[in-house]
Amino acid sequence: MNKLKKIVPSLLLVLTFLSGCMYPEENLAQNNIPYEAQLESVQKAVDQYQEKNGGILPIKTKDASTPIYQKYLIDFKKIVPGYIPEIPGNAFENGGVFQYVLIDVETDPTVKLLDLRIADTIRDINLRLSTNKYPPFKDQLSKNVFTLDFSKLGFSEDPVAVSPYTGTNLPFVISGEGEIYVDYRSDLYQLLKDSEQSMTPGEDIRYILTEDSMFVPAYSLPYTVDSANSEPIFLDN
Repeated sequence: MNKLKKIVPSLLLVLTFLSGCMYPEENLAQNNIPYEAQLESVQKAVDQYQEKNGGILPIKTKDASTPIYQKYLIDFKKIVPGYIPEIPGNAFENGGVFQYVLIDVETDPTVKLLDLRIADTIRDINLRLSTNKYPPFKDQLSKNVFTLDFSKLGFSEDPVAVSPYTGTNLPFVISGEGEIYVDYRSDLYQLLKDSEQSMTPGEDIRYILTEDSMFVPAYSLPYTVDSANSEPIFLDN
């Protein structure tokens, strides 16, 4: 009986430790999932803040040259807890993998998500590029857009980004200035194929990716359609 009395507390301690280990993993999984309800609650908070502050939006100040889909980051310090009880668990500010951003800020400020896991891969590519004197360009896709020979950067296979729109693997490309981007042409091609929308050559068509999605096309270049086949191509500036 004395041995049993000693074993029980020890067993409880082990079970408590194991449950404590599993809980953070469960939380981590939750931080990787986009929830429409969370998006809607943040949207409501943004709308209320804007209404009560004379049209001002709860966003962080960014440089004017910041890419459009990374420019208007929501500043949760301005809406928590006054307009929303807490920061969503999947938000970067709370340990998640998404940044909450606004699009259409001039006409209809709308909350979307930016997947920061893409940024992790880009950082890895840039780190490897920094050890090379010149980027190992492979093929020219447009006037200022190229593919890379990733094997020369030490990759056993080409890195990819998982599309938030189609779930397919999207390649990375590089500009002549050495900036890394995700190539969304296959996503755009599929959307244009399934849509009856008519696109005008010369206009940036990335907005169609955001119309029925929670996500913005993170780390993307502008795209348009060619005049011959109305297929997506890089928009040359």
